[in-house]
Amino acid sequence: MVHAPYTGGHSDLSPKYRDIGEKTAVDFLLKKGYKILEKNFRFGKLEVDIIALKNDTIVFVEVKRREKSDFGSPEEFVDARKQRRVMKVAKFYMSRNGLFDTHHVRFDVISITGEEILHIEGAYREH
Repeated sequence: MVHAPYTGGHSDLSPKYRDIGEKTAVDFLLKKGYKILEKNFRFGKLEVDIIALKNDTIVFVEVKRREKSDFGSPEEFVDARKQRRVMKVAKFYMSRNGLFDTHHVRFDVISITGEEILHIEGAYREH
């Protein structure tokens, strides 16, 4: 597994706060039978929170956490720009590891609001 420290971005959330959300998401995925391949995987300045395997599908997961949904639900913050960035990381990861011919790809979002976890499978796809 690759563990890379958070080195920037536009979030006002502390790294510790983000880490709690990502740990919660990892635990959630493990309980659902996923194998965690990478956490905080970086390609240049781009990053994806979790890369997991479920059956023959490589799943790229963005984790969004908020205490309240006063300003919108967490998953709403995975906008088109963020989606394109995750897809670039996915292409690099799949190519580097020779996985295009053997595995499917899916893009998920795990939204955590307070104690509620929402796993949106196939939240977006490449156009």
